[in-house]
Amino acid sequence: MKILITLLKPLSFLPALLMMYLIFSFSAQTGEVSGELSYKISYKIVEVKNEVLHQEKSYDELSYEADQIHFYVRKAAHMTEYFLLAVAISFPLYVYRVRGFWLFLLAGIFCVGFAGLDEYHQSFVGGRTPAVRDVCIDSCGAFIGIILVQLFCWSTLHNPDAPKKVVKKRKKRRRS
Repeated sequence: MKILITLLKPLSFLPALLMMYLIFSFSAQTGEVSGELSYKISYKIVEVKNEVLHQEKSYDELSYEADQIHFYVRKAAHMTEYFLLAVAISFPLYVYRVRGFWLFLLAGIFCVGFAGLDEYHQSFVGGRTPAVRDVCIDSCGAFIGIILVQLFCWSTLHNPDAPKKVVKKRKKRRRS
């Protein structure tokens, strides 16, 4: 069983690799395609709000509202992508016993570095420009993800109310 776990451990990084591919794919879209995609999402948000609140706004009013939130939708997408990347990196690192400050540092450096490389990659894509502001926004999403993983793992694995037998078994496993 231990051999199987050892062989499967590296596969825990697969979600992070998939997330990196997804981020790279979004960054490879031209400015026009990327803008259209995020505008459609912005429009859908205001459309749903219009239906839920029974506002009965016209197409022009909905378009105006979509234009008003378009920037925020784009930046929220940045934060969300890097939040998910940080979670996908932090859990496997936790499995490899990288914890606390070192998890924060290692996953943080990786995510911020990838955000910088992603912005550099965008400089080669038509209609896209790199922005330090986007790296900062990406980094905020990543650090939120890392902190939440740390809190989740700490709260579930370090339960002070756990029976003493479980704690003793964990200590025995670590020694062997």
